[in-house]
Amino acid sequence: MLTFVGLGLYDEESITVEGREAVREADRAFAEFYTSHLVGATVADLEAYHDTTIEVRDREGVEQTPDPILDAAESEDVVFLTAGDTMISTTHVDLRLRAHDRGIDTRVIHAPTAESAASSLTGLQNYRFGKATTLPFEWVHGADGVPGSVVDTIEDNRERGLHTLCYLDIKVDNPYREGDDYMTASHAAGLLADHWNPDALGVVVARAGAPDALVAADTLGALAGRDFGDPLHLLVIPGDLHHVEADALTGLAGAPEKVVEERTV
Repeated sequence: MLTFVGLGLYDEESITVEGREAVREADRAFAEFYTSHLVGATVADLEAYHDTTIEVRDREGVEQTPDPILDAAESEDVVFLTAGDTMISTTHVDLRLRAHDRGIDTRVIHAPTAESAASSLTGLQNYRFGKATTLPFEWVHGADGVPGSVVDTIEDNRERGLHTLCYLDIKVDNPYREGDDYMTASHAAGLLADHWNPDALGVVVARAGAPDALVAADTLGALAGRDFGDPLHLLVIPGDLHHVEADALTGLAGAPEKVVEERTV
């Protein structure tokens, strides 16, 4: 059996009860943290909490050479752990399909995701979100500014009145620079302000799932000049706002009323 377990949003206690029991009952535990990362817990914290040893795999070890995971799951109960919900990444769908091709039973234990948290914390209605996008670091895509595909996604959503969730780039064990890199919401807002529209409304979600989670809304130009503290950060570009959504952004996120009124229908 290969069980995919989402670890939730923040630390070792963010996992569901069902997920915790699956980890504790498993014979072996594998994990990856290149897709996302629990900023409130180390691997050692997870191992202590679940009383197990966790074998961390890099991207190549999941996408190109997953045989150690699959070999173990042929004869043992194995869990595969990721931050958030384990099936948001198509990488893990591929791993599940490989398991099925080898006759290995699989199951999925879900957990909160950045997408659900963005809706819950901001007050923006989840069914009014359109296609999501990822904003990469400039040095990753080899050019200054913002990829055209990111701008196209935002503008296509706005034309339909829909909100855009912008995932912000994470580089763990960065091959280009020393240490890990987490794009901040202020950096992301600055990129979009400089290369798209500084007057557009943006909503920052910082440290979703943490005790000090923060939500702030303003123009992209204004958000670019603020410090939102430790990662992880998300940035939402709203489309048209229902009046309840508008009230949520002014009341819960401190959005200027004039900026919100421009998007309210």
